[in-house]
Amino acid sequence: MFKSSGRAVPLVIGISAVTTLIADVAVLAVRSASQAPPATVAQSGSTRFLAAGRPASASAGLVAPLKSRLAPHLLVAASRPVPAPVIAKIAGLKGVGGVETVDAARGRLAGKPVTVFGVEPSTFRRYTPKPTAESDALWRNIAAGDIAVSFALGTDGGVSLGSQAELDGTSGKTSLRVGALATVGIGEVDAVVSRSTARALGMAEGNALLISAGKRDLPRLTRSVRRLVSGESKVVPLANGNGASPDAGAQLPDARGQVLTALQIRSAIEAAESKLGMPYVWGGESDAEGGYDCSGILQYAFGLAGVRLPRVADDQAKAGWRIPFDKARPGDLLTWAHDPTAPGYISHIALYLGDGKMLAAPRRGTVVRIQPVYFRNFQGAIRINPRLAARLAG
Repeated sequence: MFKSSGRAVPLVIGISAVTTLIADVAVLAVRSASQAPPATVAQSGSTRFLAAGRPASASAGLVAPLKSRLAPHLLVAASRPVPAPVIAKIAGLKGVGGVETVDAARGRLAGKPVTVFGVEPSTFRRYTPKPTAESDALWRNIAAGDIAVSFALGTDGGVSLGSQAELDGTSGKTSLRVGALATVGIGEVDAVVSRSTARALGMAEGNALLISAGKRDLPRLTRSVRRLVSGESKVVPLANGNGASPDAGAQLPDARGQVLTALQIRSAIEAAESKLGMPYVWGGESDAEGGYDCSGILQYAFGLAGVRLPRVADDQAKAGWRIPFDKARPGDLLTWAHDPTAPGYISHIALYLGDGKMLAAPRRGTVVRIQPVYFRNFQGAIRINPRLAARLAG
């Protein structure tokens, strides 16, 4: 369901994992149930993450079937459209398996900062996790004007499936139905709309690219792409495109620069403990937001220790060496995968304190706290590699 005031809504353009490229700010906020009753929600099987019923503009919801999937390895973000000749040159680089043009913007949804992609549903679906990519109904909803939000935003962020999300910008208001909960598995991308909806919203057109590189040497490809794009563009490797964290194996890493110093570990733990009792706030990364989420408290704490971490849990989980839990020590990260729309995607992360205890910001309605380690959906421990962490942080 898509309604527009007829006026374009300028958004903050960019990807926060790179550098926000500033434009006018718009605010997204979810209407209360009294203002807009939520649509019926399907509850069986995988459809429990889809809003039932086709949007009114059903003829616009046709999408091509999924033929194959591609892993996104690089993100290019700019404040203006990437020229077609540049896109063609990137597509022609050795080892590049696909280039997808998207519209990227920053805004606020339910009072929370989010990154929104405007996409072509028929082609962008190839770059998403298997359950998301394979759902024809999900992409039909998006093509017909719905917005899909990540599983975490829909559960911990309180953006309800089937509700009306109202974008309130400097040039007017637009209401979008939340048609699906679906994690796209790309860093800080929290929501997806079709490119036609993005144009109606006033988002910059074609200001970002996803690049799939197969087995191509990623640092070398990154340098090649940077030479082709404008100087203001940002080219960043995507953590999910780099595969899993390197396995430390039998010999745990201890070389200088590969692991944190004792001082850094102590400083990070002290910083995290100073926030005990602060509320869980989805997207929270400082006191200014009124609280912290699981990855926000870690980014804050390690930042004070001089260690740059990526922003979201899945990226943080790739910022070091994977080790078995019985080898974990204070200062290591602990990871869980709870997201049914993206199996294996790390959706929760915590700071290990030793003796079976961890510091975590668990979920909405809780606070930053110390609690016993639990092992349901546990994915392992991570020993931070500060150099890798800084590179992934962008």
